[in-house]
Amino acid sequence: QVHLVESGGGLVQAGGSLRLSCAASGRTRSINTMGWYRQVPGKQRELVAIITNSGTTNYADSVKGRFTISRDRAENTVYLQMNSLKPDDTAVYYCSVEATWGPVERQYKQDYWGQGTQVTVSS
Repeated sequence: QVHLVESGGGLVQAGGSLRLSCAASGRTRSINTMGWYRQVPGKQRELVAIITNSGTTNYADSVKGRFTISRDRAENTVYLQMNSLKPDDTAVYYCSVEATWGPVERQYKQDYWGQGTQVTVSS
């Protein structure tokens, strides 16, 4: 199992910044991808940013140039630096990791999720 603990959410004025943190524990050697998602009530959860073990990153078009995802391998922690925040960024942000399990000949992937942290951006 992989356990995720998120922190850093809160209330911020438009144009401000927040830094989210997600610490992973448990079978962390099996993790190959870490990322952030967000969800607004009544809407489906959407990808914000992901980062692989090799350092490759990908961002949603809506956050490119404003958000930065990074990873500290030694501490098994992923961060999301959010700058130039907009009211439309208001959502519950979830940390997620993808782990690979099993022997080489029969590997399978499984996702794990944090509890979510609220980000509210006021006008």
